[in-house]
Amino acid sequence: MAYWLFKSEPGTWSWDDQVRKGDEGEGWDGVRNYQASNNMKAMKVGDRGFFYHSVNEKQIVGIVEVIEEYHPDPTDASARFGMVTVKAVKPVKRPVTLAEVKATEALAEFPLIRQSRLSVVPVTEDQWKLICKMAETDPA
Repeated sequence: MAYWLFKSEPGTWSWDDQVRKGDEGEGWDGVRNYQASNNMKAMKVGDRGFFYHSVNEKQIVGIVEVIEEYHPDPTDASARFGMVTVKAVKPVKRPVTLAEVKATEALAEFPLIRQSRLSVVPVTEDQWKLICKMAETDPA
């Protein structure tokens, strides 16, 4: 299993929106960056990801699971980009802020910091476990 972080503006698509989609999940559409797109191409069904509210909140608020691998994004008229489908698994018990991530030495190489403009980034297993611990949430 691999781990990821999905960034979303809560005014556009929030954790609550994701939860409302239930087991059918929602396509992670609108990604127009090649590196983020390549990250999604690497995803497999069952991979887990952090759901991160960007903009004003800047915090990890939940965990999602990939339920459909990379496929065409119907919002892309150029047909160059695709998407994965994810479903909400559970909220984190305690949101983890960007400030906390930046203040944690063991997360100095975390892509949320290093590649802050990307909307979809990989997370190592050690980073996953540490952030789940910070979030007081079982990593499984």
